[in-house]
Amino acid sequence: MARRPARKSAAKSARSSSSRRPAGPAAPLGERDKIVAAFLALLGEKPFEEIGFADIAKQAGVSLTQLRGEFASTLAMLAAHIKTTDRAVLAEDLSDMAEESPRERLFDVLMRRLDALAPHREAVRSLLRSARRNPPLAVALNGLAVRSQQWMLTAAGITASGPRGILRAQGLAMLFASVLRTWTHDDDPGHARTMAALDRALARGQRFAGFLDDLCYIPSRRCRLRSRRHRRDEDSEKAAAA
Repeated sequence: MARRPARKSAAKSARSSSSRRPAGPAAPLGERDKIVAAFLALLGEKPFEEIGFADIAKQAGVSLTQLRGEFASTLAMLAAHIKTTDRAVLAEDLSDMAEESPRERLFDVLMRRLDALAPHREAVRSLLRSARRNPPLAVALNGLAVRSQQWMLTAAGITASGPRGILRAQGLAMLFASVLRTWTHDDDPGHARTMAALDRALARGQRFAGFLDDLCYIPSRRCRLRSRRHRRDEDSEKAAAA
């Protein structure tokens, strides 16, 4: 890898410094945003399965009618948060990474995603705990994560379309989930443990992706070779019969 985690830390610090520049007053949140913020706040305090609609409405300061008008389920609220996180990463200027390798670009994109998730660390930690003991929730979260990681791959300039793209996104969703478990317990301001975990995970993923490419290629090549041998044998038999 051309750029090691220490250099990534410097780049991340520079991004964090720029994000602390004075900004104007924040725009007031709309109902939808207030509901998602309330849901995330509650998720940081209690398990996903214990959060009810009445709790969210009270926390957000909206009626149940307003809540139902915006969201049909807590999973829909989570999907809205994931979409907002996607947009925050995609809105950043990634042009300085254009000359880097795909792995370097992906490292940078995923670190930016962690930056965007930083205010919701407790909610992420709670969600990971719930997913471990609730298989249906884990399956639902995986579907949301795969769709999100297709956008992250695209941001890194890596093809995420077609069967192979979906396979990449699935692998990246699993990879990122493993890194999240380290990140939720990494109290170092420089996130050295997280970056080292991401670096190792991407190295493993790169080898796995390469194996998949070979796996997709070899059968088709063997099929072509078998077809050629079959045609050659048929031609030999016809020549002998003549």
